[in-house]
Amino acid sequence: MSAETYRDAWGIPHLRAATAGELARAQGRVTARDRAWQLEVERHRAQGTSASFLGPGALSWDRLARRARLADTARRCFAALEDEDPETAAWVREYTDGVNEGLAACDAPEFARTGLAPGRWEPWTPLAVWLATHILFAGFPAKLWREHITAHLGPDAVALFATDGPGTAGSNGWLVSGERTVTGHAIVAGDPHRFIEEPGVYQQIHLSCPEFDVVGLAVPGVPGIAHFGHTGTVAWAITNAMADYQDLYRERLRRTGAGVEALGPDGTWHRAARHTETIHVAGEDSVEVEVIETDRGPVIAGGPEGLDDGTPAALSLRYPPRVTADLGFGALLPLLRARRVADVDRALDAWAEPVNVVQAADTEGGLLHRVAGRVPVRATANRLRPVPAWEPGHAWTGWHTPPRAGLTDGVAVMANQRGPATPLGVEFAPPHRADRIAALLAGKERWSAADMPALHTDTHLASAGPLLDLVTALDGLSPGAAALRDRLLAWDRHMDADSAGAAAYAAVRGAVVRHLAAHPALAPAAVPPAYPEVLQPWLALVPRIAYALEHLLRAEDPYGIDRAEAVRAALEEVAAEPPAGTWGDTHRLAPWRALPDTSGSPEPGLSGDHDCVLCTSAVPGLTDRAARGPAARYVWDLADRRCSGWVVPHGASGVPGSPHHRDQQPLWLGGELAPVVTDFDRLTKETDD
Repeated sequence: MSAETYRDAWGIPHLRAATAGELARAQGRVTARDRAWQLEVERHRAQGTSASFLGPGALSWDRLARRARLADTARRCFAALEDEDPETAAWVREYTDGVNEGLAACDAPEFARTGLAPGRWEPWTPLAVWLATHILFAGFPAKLWREHITAHLGPDAVALFATDGPGTAGSNGWLVSGERTVTGHAIVAGDPHRFIEEPGVYQQIHLSCPEFDVVGLAVPGVPGIAHFGHTGTVAWAITNAMADYQDLYRERLRRTGAGVEALGPDGTWHRAARHTETIHVAGEDSVEVEVIETDRGPVIAGGPEGLDDGTPAALSLRYPPRVTADLGFGALLPLLRARRVADVDRALDAWAEPVNVVQAADTEGGLLHRVAGRVPVRATANRLRPVPAWEPGHAWTGWHTPPRAGLTDGVAVMANQRGPATPLGVEFAPPHRADRIAALLAGKERWSAADMPALHTDTHLASAGPLLDLVTALDGLSPGAAALRDRLLAWDRHMDADSAGAAAYAAVRGAVVRHLAAHPALAPAAVPPAYPEVLQPWLALVPRIAYALEHLLRAEDPYGIDRAEAVRAALEEVAAEPPAGTWGDTHRLAPWRALPDTSGSPEPGLSGDHDCVLCTSAVPGLTDRAARGPAARYVWDLADRRCSGWVVPHGASGVPGSPHHRDQQPLWLGGELAPVVTDFDRLTKETDD
């Protein structure tokens, strides 16, 4: 049987073939048809060639990709896969062959708009895409922030600012066992929070062959279904474990007649690998980048001459796939073939990165709640800040055994808070999302799949408490500020798009953040060190204050800041120019696109906020627009897969003008799910390939 492509009412591809290899080829082919431009963008990002068509704005990323050796690491990992797991390597090759076939026939309008033609995918390209997608997932630049804020405020300030911040991806996920459902079978549900891109970062897909039949959310450019899948008898989902598995080393480098040397922990100088690469920049001259790699890892910032501002520093990055030549792709086929929780569990033993908390359930009552991924054993200092490469005691000495956890009252909830991954991480998300989900689940004895969207879209903001407590205590306000205070105290603490109270709260919160950032105790930290631009989101003061506001307003030692006066000033400021509308008027979706949108369609207003279960993240004090949010939602029903549901922010097609380019957005905005259809008799046949 040749591969067959079907579509459901939402344009979601359903693929059927005789073998796993033919199916992988079909997946690559249909992904290229639906997401050709997206695949081209991801290929360039993975290779560090984005600036060649996106211009100088992409140069900082390209430098990081080149210096961190992303493409070279992917090549190494694929070569190792060919030696150690030839079946998976052949399966990946089939996928890339399908991508190239699909790209050869694509008619995505962006290519005509830019004058580009699709480039060729190599067998290692999916691994490079995966690596580029997740290299910043563990947030290693946070170590630079800790060092930066320590230099200004001392070591105690690190804990004060430790919270889930900009640039860190997260998710909600919950597992409800059969004892707590109306069917007696488990439900797995949640939503990954990532930067919202158009086309989306997840692709709804159905893959069927005699070996397996799986629906799930794939990463365009990567074969199979890694993060969220349902085989009919077992389903799994992940959240970011917030583990720390990447290290930064301060390097002492020197030039010699033969190249570059790095001072090692043995007190001697060792030859470092060195070469130069050229980055082509659209509209500007090409740029040369020096690529250096020490025994610790690739140098990602600075060099023998220091940083761009002359600071004598160089930073190398050590990350597991560069050390092991293993990106965890050996888990992908076993996941598709899984029939029970035990199969998922075994497959995840091969998982590498990113490090995730996994929840899974099967139709026989099996349950799984564990961490999956590779975290090195090393000194505590490595986890906190850049460590000196020339001092002993900072080497990796093995790998942690991934922790496991159980359920409480038939439920397990993960939302990037401290949980089973606590021994493996440093900073975690505030507990508000997890606590809220757990409280909602505790409010009813039995749950159905149809009940789950109400949890997805909950907008209660528990983190508003500290600011509102300070507002409550204020007196001597102007009449306008007193009226605003009364409005805030009467507000129900829900960040709904149609809420004027939420808009008023957000305006006051933003003003408080700006007042704190301007205080003499904190203002000096607004000038970040001269690290590459791509790392600056982790070093920006205003977002750091915004996401740590709850801690700053409750800290025992506020560094001489009169917080009540800061809140008073913010209240008076907003009362003088109050927001005219509702939260959704300014809290609008801000998706990332490689090219500017020419449709003229306004971006929709959103409910939710950073600490709501409906996690649509603004940056208080900077912007109300939301670049991050639920990149998909899913409900996996183990009683009947046909009762499952899913949705993405835009649509199944990445082709502008397609009827399925943005047709799911009304569902996504309204908290609804599209039905999961797996019966091929109910689908529309598109092609025989």
